Amino acid sequence: MTGITRPTMPNPEPPQGLARRPFAIIFGVSLATALGNTGLISVLPAIGRSIGIPDPMVAAIFSLSAVLWAVSSPWWARASDRYGRKPLMLVGLSGFMVSMFMCGLVVSAGLRHMAAPIVIFVLFLLARSLFGLFGAASNPATQAYVAERTPPEGRTQAMASLAGAFGLGTVIGPFLAPLFIYPVIGLAGPLFTFALIAAAMLFVVWRYLPETPVSAEARRPRKPVVAGAPKEKPMWRDPRVTPFLLYGFIVATCQTAQAQTLGFLIIDKLGMSPTQAQYFIAIAMMFGAVAGLLAQWGLIRMFQMTPRQLLRWGVAVAALGNLVVALAPDYYIVVAGYAISSLGFGFARPGFTAGSSIAVDMDEQARVAGAIAAVNGINVVLAPLFVWLYQHVGPAPFLLNAVLMGAMLVYAFRNRQLRNADPEPATRAATAIATLEKRDEGGS
Repeated sequence: MTGITRPTMPNPEPPQGLARRPFAIIFGVSLATALGNTGLISVLPAIGRSIGIPDPMVAAIFSLSAVLWAVSSPWWARASDRYGRKPLMLVGLSGFMVSMFMCGLVVSAGLRHMAAPIVIFVLFLLARSLFGLFGAASNPATQAYVAERTPPEGRTQAMASLAGAFGLGTVIGPFLAPLFIYPVIGLAGPLFTFALIAAAMLFVVWRYLPETPVSAEARRPRKPVVAGAPKEKPMWRDPRVTPFLLYGFIVATCQTAQAQTLGFLIIDKLGMSPTQAQYFIAIAMMFGAVAGLLAQWGLIRMFQMTPRQLLRWGVAVAALGNLVVALAPDYYIVVAGYAISSLGFGFARPGFTAGSSIAVDMDEQARVAGAIAAVNGINVVLAPLFVWLYQHVGPAPFLLNAVLMGAMLVYAFRNRQLRNADPEPATRAATAIATLEKRDEGGS
């Protein structure tokens, strides 16, 4: 690790309307989860090949967790409306901490060959599923916490700042993971360490995050429950939000598939053992994460980019980056292509998150956050297919990503909701007024 310096990152500024300390804590919640998850992704190829788990099954370790995440996220979002944002953040961090610790125990057993690889795979799958079931609680709670305290005209930058926590976590996680491969416990070391970081963040949220008590009115159902009354339409069926969720699902699928395939590509490209290649995997993921962070903390603010611009530029740049990776002759071009595509994903994610948030009323923020969390989770189910495709035709997953990103670029231009997603900075004030007027009409 000599000669490599830790990257320096700008301090995230709190969005308009939100105090510095609460935002820093919310940022820390997202950061702790992101660095743990991306750190795990970075060491997973080495873990799988060291234990003897087939590559597609390694990617499938996240599948059950992803399904549980998608199913539970809307429920946790409604629970945060009823019980408050802070309690749900505590539940989510607790689930993440316990899951990481259990995964560490399973990996330790696998590295010592205490059970057959298929048994280790099943246990790993179950341990990870704890995160999908309980860890999903914090995501909609953090997003709703920020949205409730941020005016609509500042929502894009607020969501970009929150997404910056994910970006920073993707830098720190893979960078730290090789440092946590301790002599005795080996590749299980990062998992135990990330569990300790989550425990520290759990204490910070419990002790220092302010939370306005949930009012009695907020605890009641938003609509009276009467016999024969129509049920509340799920967010994924809401025409205001559906295009954003479809776009977000495709983008998240491509980003996850690329990240989970990257480690295997680098191991094979370099012809090294999994443990030796771990350092190069971490460097590649770090460059990609810095590029995503540059988009979310630098370029979006510098050019005051709106959701409509982010939706278009994001997939265009990501398509180019995946094409570079697919055609890369060596490791260094792979890193460059991965950085370019990460820059694009760094634009696209805040684009569909902020666009869907602005499209709904303030009292629907937790529900739309739950829908976005479900989209960001369920896409992982498809990752094993991309890894299987890589095993048979090396460039195919990245070429497929480029095609899908091109299709989303066309969709961003042709779909009315995406085409009209906050087209100019000046219209943010109009959006705020329209939101207030719509709420007043509903209450009259």
